[in-house]
Amino acid sequence: MRNSVNKQLLVSTVVLLALSGTGAWAEENRGCSDATLHGEYAFTVSGQIFLPSGVSILRQGVALTHFDGAGNLTQVDEVLSSPNATVVAGAPVDPETGFHDQETGTYRVHADCTGTFTVQFPPNVSSSGTVPGAKLTVRFVLSNHGRDIDTIVTSITPPGAPGPVPALIHSEGHKLGLAESD
Repeated sequence: MRNSVNKQLLVSTVVLLALSGTGAWAEENRGCSDATLHGEYAFTVSGQIFLPSGVSILRQGVALTHFDGAGNLTQVDEVLSSPNATVVAGAPVDPETGFHDQETGTYRVHADCTGTFTVQFPPNVSSSGTVPGAKLTVRFVLSNHGRDIDTIVTSITPPGAPGPVPALIHSEGHKLGLAESD
């Protein structure tokens, strides 16, 4: 009889521990919102764009993105295109930093710390006319209490293109500033 009671206690304890661990994980990973993603994030960008002609273009770069905590973003970047390591043209350039600027977008963070954002690049204006700027659609996962973000581009529409083209572009972002200021 005593052995049966001990087994029941052991089973009950294991079940309670398992459930409390699951609850803690769920609660910890269900606490994200748009407000979790706020401040300046530095990104490294790497990947490829696959054009309808069959040509793939390598991309490497850096970006600085400001998330406002309410679903809006602004961004500056410097992206190189390979094989010639040329600067990707298009967005206006900040005269002081040399980075492309005037990139804007929106984002949404889900309770499980996943989310999506879009980046709309400004239109290209030339003597030939105005061409709509590129548009990126990105999925992401937040970690480290919103201090780190891993992204994958799910869609890219090149400037003036009729629609999106396949891409395989990944970036990692890290929040700037001290942890105490969060």
